[in-house]
Amino acid sequence: MLFNSLEYLIFLPIVFILYWFVFNKNLKIQNTLILISSYIFYGWWDWRFLSLILCSTIVDYYTGLYINKSESKNSKKTYLFLSIIFNIGVLAFFKYYNFFIDSWVHMFTSFGYTIQNTWTLKIILPVGISFYTFQTMSYSLDIYYKKLKPTKDFISFASFVSFFPQLVAGPIERASNLLPQILKTRTFNYKQSVDGLKLVLYGMFKKIVIADSLAPFVDNIFSNYQTLDGGTLILGAIYFSFQIYADFSGYSDIAIGTSKLFGFEIMSNFKFPYLSRNIGEFWRRWHISLSTWFRDYLYIPLGGSRDGKTKALRNIFIIFIVSGFWHGANWTFIIWGLIHAVLYIPLFITKRNRTYISDVVAENKYLPTVKESLQMITTFFFTALAFVFFRSDSVAMGVDYIVNLFSTSIIKFDNESGIIYCLILFTLDWLNRHNERDFYIKHKIIRHIIYYVMIYLIIYKFNSYQSFIYFQF
Repeated sequence: MLFNSLEYLIFLPIVFILYWFVFNKNLKIQNTLILISSYIFYGWWDWRFLSLILCSTIVDYYTGLYINKSESKNSKKTYLFLSIIFNIGVLAFFKYYNFFIDSWVHMFTSFGYTIQNTWTLKIILPVGISFYTFQTMSYSLDIYYKKLKPTKDFISFASFVSFFPQLVAGPIERASNLLPQILKTRTFNYKQSVDGLKLVLYGMFKKIVIADSLAPFVDNIFSNYQTLDGGTLILGAIYFSFQIYADFSGYSDIAIGTSKLFGFEIMSNFKFPYLSRNIGEFWRRWHISLSTWFRDYLYIPLGGSRDGKTKALRNIFIIFIVSGFWHGANWTFIIWGLIHAVLYIPLFITKRNRTYISDVVAENKYLPTVKESLQMITTFFFTALAFVFFRSDSVAMGVDYIVNLFSTSIIKFDNESGIIYCLILFTLDWLNRHNERDFYIKHKIIRHIIYYVMIYLIIYKFNSYQSFIYFQF
């Protein structure tokens, strides 16, 4: 089920009314309602893949119990290993099987061997599989590292795994944050619900008005990049950068806002990444749930930066390449991750990767300084170039696109009207840059005008259901 669909607009109020006005006296029934609603939400796409979520839930539920119960470290490792093998195995089969087979065949073909590819399969990629497998794995890992005690309440655990607001495109929640909220009694909070509705409104606006309006420009430019001038290709890179940001952060806003409606606070996934002053800050603001997942469960276990600079650089490369590969079975995503590694490493070497941790650009000011403006433009320029590979069908296409982008016709432009959507999103981000969890404009009259305009534009543009980009991951 899509957030931006008529079915969801019917589904959400029904679940909300049952949750707060029918079953509000009984926590177990409330959690059962969450579980059933989540399965309906996911099964609306393809009910057959509910079995994968159920299997992942069962495996990690019992894995957590056995890890906690085991007295020897070897037994704990064995159960953790089973959890990781199952989840990674399911993910690898559905998402990467054909990629590895095709790459293997292509490698031998490049050496002059003729191999007929008869091993690839017609595999449907289950929506959200990259998200919920990582979510359940983190539960087992947290229990193994003694950061969390396992629950014996299967319904609550299953509700955590399949929680519908963030099930198919995140944020990738941690059991240490969401599960305790599921296990305790919740009371309706009017302010929390109002804040949630504002985030849902802003997320819908980002998706339906900004991302879906930019999509035709992006599709046209990337489909015809070989015949277009450099200036238009620059616009294509800019448009896609804003499209994917509006699309994905829009989903996250709707997920966080919907969670608030049911009394839950899930983690932030975006903190205005295009206001970043270097790549290090960008990655603290972009897809936060994934970057922190890899930091906590891969980078730190590999040794992080504890074992010297050489190993730290190795670990950074691993993190960015794996992060790229997580996004899809294509070398373009690996190149995208590699580009970010190359951009990040100079900051790490010069010890500037931890700058801009707690502050925001133009703190307590209306406008940025010249230095901050140049930093934001430079950071966005490199992230937009990297996104060319993210959007391209092949590495060759990405390289060709960038070569053509720097052509002599770079001053010529076409399809400039999309810039308006980018500027609208950038302006709204700038006005709200101090708090990503509360879409709020200080001046009451201006605030309500913006809300009503957003509602009007959402209704006006609400004529087709376009899937969220990250559904494919």
